[in-house]
Amino acid sequence: MKTTHNALSIFSLGGINEIGKNMYVVQYRDDIVVIDCGGKFPDESLLGIDLIIPDLTYLEENQDKIRAMIVTHGHEDHIGGIPYFLRKLPNVPIYATRFTLGLIELKLEEHRLIADTKLVQINADSNVELGEMQASFFKVSHSIPDCLGIVFDTPEGRVVHTGDFKFDLTPVNNQYSDIHKMAELGEKGVLVLLSESTNAERKGLTPTEQTIGEHMLEAFMKATGKIFVSTFASNVSRVQQVVEAAIKTNRKLALLGRSMVNVVNVAMERGYLQIPDGMLIDAREVENLHSEKVAILCTGSQGEPNAALSRLASANYRDVTIHPGDTVIFAASPIPGNEKDVSKIIDNLYKLGAKVIYGSGSTTGMHVSGHGYQEDLKLMLTLIKPTYFIPIHGEQRMLHHHRLLAESVGVEKGNTFIIQNGDVVDVENTVARQTRRIPSGDTYVDGLGVGDIGDVVLRDRRQLSEDGMLVIVITISRTDRKIISGPDTISRGFVYTRDSEELLKEVNRLAKKTVNDLQSDNIRQWNAIKQGIKKSVGQYLFTHTKRKPMILPIIIEI
Repeated sequence: MKTTHNALSIFSLGGINEIGKNMYVVQYRDDIVVIDCGGKFPDESLLGIDLIIPDLTYLEENQDKIRAMIVTHGHEDHIGGIPYFLRKLPNVPIYATRFTLGLIELKLEEHRLIADTKLVQINADSNVELGEMQASFFKVSHSIPDCLGIVFDTPEGRVVHTGDFKFDLTPVNNQYSDIHKMAELGEKGVLVLLSESTNAERKGLTPTEQTIGEHMLEAFMKATGKIFVSTFASNVSRVQQVVEAAIKTNRKLALLGRSMVNVVNVAMERGYLQIPDGMLIDAREVENLHSEKVAILCTGSQGEPNAALSRLASANYRDVTIHPGDTVIFAASPIPGNEKDVSKIIDNLYKLGAKVIYGSGSTTGMHVSGHGYQEDLKLMLTLIKPTYFIPIHGEQRMLHHHRLLAESVGVEKGNTFIIQNGDVVDVENTVARQTRRIPSGDTYVDGLGVGDIGDVVLRDRRQLSEDGMLVIVITISRTDRKIISGPDTISRGFVYTRDSEELLKEVNRLAKKTVNDLQSDNIRQWNAIKQGIKKSVGQYLFTHTKRKPMILPIIIEI
């Protein structure tokens, strides 16, 4: 679908009606700017899928118009899809802050794309010419360093994208939200605001990250054995507070998990994390030190099966063991959908005799959200004072709550657009309308394949996982079309062959009868015979087992 005559268009290719795979687009005539390119992890229904990224069809069809991708910050739901984006659109330059670029570079090195990608470092004072648009920026606080909101000055009007934010007036890393610049934007006039909606249902103001430090130190002082702290590797402020607690209790620090090691290295190299010389130890040294002299930072706070904490909880980590009396701290709340996996790990930790500190941030004091609550969102709306408002980054109920918040602080009713991925808000002569759509959806990453797994393959995988497979092999003479050998039946994931001999004998009899009947009807098409076997055997098996295995007839001619 090619671009239309509309002057200013705003739309989402991911991040609406979902948590994850954020990607937003601002287009003025023949200039396109992409904001973020995130990934989303699959649920249990998407068997074998590693990652979900946005559908890039529209961008591929209009790639000559793409001027840049601007990345607001370095979380996976904003950068996870970038390597796959660059495989399709390799000439798009990527603009991001110093820390965010460090995380992007890790991904591009892994995918061997770094040499061919143009990376441009920006900060809150940068100005970028993007065809007929100009982008400038403002600092926001979040749970990762170096986060930006984006301002697009277009001939049609000013568009602001907040990025992920909260208003933390005492941030641990001293990266304050630039409230003065936001207020200045509001005074100059903002046509459209896109603002994140993650915590639009939660009343009040988001607590400050500083509260974590006191609770962390208290837990460290009370602990008797080794201390394991699991948190998001990207939450550098949280990591810094673990470091401070370890210093004050005279503990060495080990890092477990690839992403934890990578992010800590980037943060230290670029000056966002301070760890004293000699404090970090290798995982292999942990068991050689007295347990009260060691703290371990590890990945796996969301119950990921291959992450360090999961392997520790199942006593399956090569170099480090959790002993009775050790303390495990979950310094992160489960993302919706991960609760079951986290609960399983907590159960396993208790079986090992560990003391476990877990639960929501308000109960343990070990976690605060990086996303603004209702008062934060209202403050952003009050500062920016947009004419039109598009709530983004959230599920449907969050977007609706955010709309009500906007109306409560002065956005006119009817001027909020609750859109779906692919819905386009067009602005002409400062009037905004939503009347058209562009292609959007999910692209599945499976191993090295991107977009080659569709609904048919996923349906087959679900059938195989639920009811198994039955392979029926028949050898037929090419000359007289008579059965030479078989049918031979192979069951995988359906029934155990030795316990189901009578059932499988009847399957073979039915398959043989189907072949002979169709042969006598002068049907020589193998596809018709295979379909006949599938139908007759399938009906029999469902009647006797109430299962629907995948049936694969194989006919061999000799």
